[in-house]
Amino acid sequence: MPQSNEQNFLESARKLFAYYKSLGEKAIAQLTDAEVLARPNKASNSIALIVHHISGNMLSRFTDFLTSDGEKTWRNREAEFDEGYPDKKAMMDAWEKGWCCLFDALDQLQPADLSKIIYIRNEGQTVLEAIQRQLAHYPHHIGQILYQAKALKGDDFTSLSIPKGKSQDFNTDKFSKEKARRHFTDGLPR
Repeated sequence: MPQSNEQNFLESARKLFAYYKSLGEKAIAQLTDAEVLARPNKASNSIALIVHHISGNMLSRFTDFLTSDGEKTWRNREAEFDEGYPDKKAMMDAWEKGWCCLFDALDQLQPADLSKIIYIRNEGQTVLEAIQRQLAHYPHHIGQILYQAKALKGDDFTSLSIPKGKSQDFNTDKFSKEKARRHFTDGLPR
């Protein structure tokens, strides 16, 4: 029996969140404690501060996702950009806590939930809109993490996509194989 568009959306959203989580983790894995704490300049955030913000946002948005405002009274958003972590391990513990909260909330959703109205900062939106909002927000910050990791590591950064100068090799390999019938989220989008 074919799945509904709503069920497909939920599965696709989960796969995309997992993909961006993986990208962030692969970039962070290449860095030292000092590198995750480094700030490019006073106006920029360290990777640790970006993680603090992502985790704080996830915990606020996805705790009691269907029943309470996504901007929790206990959240201190300003501190997310001022207070980092003592080391990479503490940062990754917070990272994992945020992602677990997000995935737990997503895994409890049913297709019919997508049309329900929830609130973020007292602004009503459907569950579908709220998920799309976060699918734009988190990849934005993970892109910042990747950019900063590349800047910190330079030529020692291991590419997480098609390495520069290798597009033709990649395409030759892909087009030499039999066409695969799968949805783009079955694999990692390039």
